[in-house]
Amino acid sequence: MSLQDSLTELLRPAVENAGFFLEQVLISNPGNHQILTCVIDGPKPLNLDEVTVVSRLISELLDETELISGAFTLEVTSPGVDRPLTQRRHWEKNVSRLITMVMHDGSLLTARLTELRDVDAVFIENIKGRMKTHTIVLANIKKAHVEVEFSRKDDN
Repeated sequence: MSLQDSLTELLRPAVENAGFFLEQVLISNPGNHQILTCVIDGPKPLNLDEVTVVSRLISELLDETELISGAFTLEVTSPGVDRPLTQRRHWEKNVSRLITMVMHDGSLLTARLTELRDVDAVFIENIKGRMKTHTIVLANIKKAHVEVEFSRKDDN
């Protein structure tokens, strides 16, 4: 088992018991110093206090283990806005957001996620002032991510 897998196995239960999700553990070695990055998510966007709580929890676990030796820097972060939507909870968290999807047939759609159902999702697209509704089976989506909206105007 790799160091990354061992750390994930060590940290995941504690992070999940605290109400968060351990998305990824990354280890980098710039020069002769290790950086351990833990990507954490939650059912809602994380605030600074929550990141601090998880950082302390992870730090305590790392202090008790011998998996990492020597000096290292711990970075705890949340996923960036460019994170792909790969799990159902990613979709649930982003209802009402603008999503760009690449379908398995190669087509591209950018539309607002309005509803998430068992196996499909409903999107609404504004084309020249006319609303068009799409119901898309999630399995037909090859990859998807949230579009950043700086000044969102709700469609009424």
